[in-house]
Amino acid sequence: MTEDTKPETVQVQPPGGSKPGKRKAAAPKGRGRAKPARPKKPRKKATAAARTGEESKLRPAAAIVPPQSVTGRALTLVVAIMSFLACLTVGAVSVVWDAADDWQNDLVREVTIQIRPVDGIDTLREIDKAIALTQEFNGVESVHALSDEETRSLLQPWLGDGLELEALPVPRLIQVNVNAPEALDLEGLRLSLTEQVTGASLDDHSIWTSRLSAMAGAVVVGGVGIMLLMLGSMVLSVVFATQAAMAGNKDVVSVLHFVGAEDSFIAREFQRHFLLLGLKGGIFGGVTASVTFFLLDLFTRDADGGAGSDQLSALFGTVSVSLPGYLGVIGVVFLVAVLTAITSGLAVKAHLRRVD
Repeated sequence: MTEDTKPETVQVQPPGGSKPGKRKAAAPKGRGRAKPARPKKPRKKATAAARTGEESKLRPAAAIVPPQSVTGRALTLVVAIMSFLACLTVGAVSVVWDAADDWQNDLVREVTIQIRPVDGIDTLREIDKAIALTQEFNGVESVHALSDEETRSLLQPWLGDGLELEALPVPRLIQVNVNAPEALDLEGLRLSLTEQVTGASLDDHSIWTSRLSAMAGAVVVGGVGIMLLMLGSMVLSVVFATQAAMAGNKDVVSVLHFVGAEDSFIAREFQRHFLLLGLKGGIFGGVTASVTFFLLDLFTRDADGGAGSDQLSALFGTVSVSLPGYLGVIGVVFLVAVLTAITSGLAVKAHLRRVD
């Protein structure tokens, strides 16, 4: 082939306006500018992921209900106040019940014989006859006829000083102390006195005993009613607080509910929160009430001789709460905690049923 017939070399313009040139052959596999693989990076990523998983296991799961919220603190205070008032009611009922029981025991162990003066009858002789007759009955410990001075001291608040018993038809009293009330035949003693002693009558204080029993029963019923009102108010407060807590966590509760979480699981979360809340408030109220009882006992003991303390002592003796009263305080604390948890759980389930 001659030089005139040689094929022309065609220059190909590369894209992008680069200078024409010869194409380079592709580099064979395993050669060229490709960066070598770094096997250590995936290992680091795996280590970081494992470390994150371990931290997530150690980190406690977030509670559905915030443990410290304004509603929780306010409800704790309300529960503490309600439990304090309920414990005070239990203590007051215990004091009144113990005082009424002491009064009844004292009245049962004491009988009074009254001898009215009768014209032409020697009153002193009738008094001696009544004493001798009473001492013959079983169950009688001692018989004591009140002297003129003792009678004047009894009548002094109503009739004043300088009372002349001979000038007034004042009945004479005989005090009978009983050591075995079940062994004393009161009806037989009353009949014997009426038949053998002129102007004699027997008072076994049954009217006062029945009135004291009625009063103690009324105090107990009133105390139970007051405590039920307080617990009812606390239940309403727990219901409102539960609704507020669910409104504040509406998104979380809705997601849990719609992804298939059971109502009992969600209710248990709220119950756990409100159980601790009610327990804290109940313990605070119970301890405060116990301290109040202790201070009241010290006040009535130290203020002996004052007008107020004398009146309290005359009615209730030493104002001190007995062991059943303190056990009642513990029962109120337990009842407040359990009632708070049950109420919150029922409120949550009712709300979730409405969501369905």
